Amino acid sequence: MKEDKLMAHDPLSDADAILSEEYYGRRARAEDATPGSGARRRAASGQVKPTHYKVICISMYTRDIEELEAKVAELKRRGWTKANKSQLIRLALSQIDIDKLPTPRQ
Repeated sequence: MKEDKLMAHDPLSDADAILSEEYYGRRARAEDATPGSGARRRAASGQVKPTHYKVICISMYTRDIEELEAKVAELKRRGWTKANKSQLIRLALSQIDIDKLPTPRQ
């Protein structure tokens, strides 16, 4: 094969379709693949699945997880009964100004 043909198609460009078809065992529907369409998918049980968020997996140091859990526990102790880890991370993301961070030394 010529090199230009090898790079003509990125096999991971449609990763959601690949996961839906191969990993989850169902074909991706056309409206699922349309970004920003606001369409909602149906679960196997027939219930509508939300599309405004995704479940992700990140790695964190054990100490950072302990600190995050301690802050959530403290918020709950102070009356924020619905506080959770993802809510606290979203709050931190909304407050960080990356322009004020120092330039890293390399």
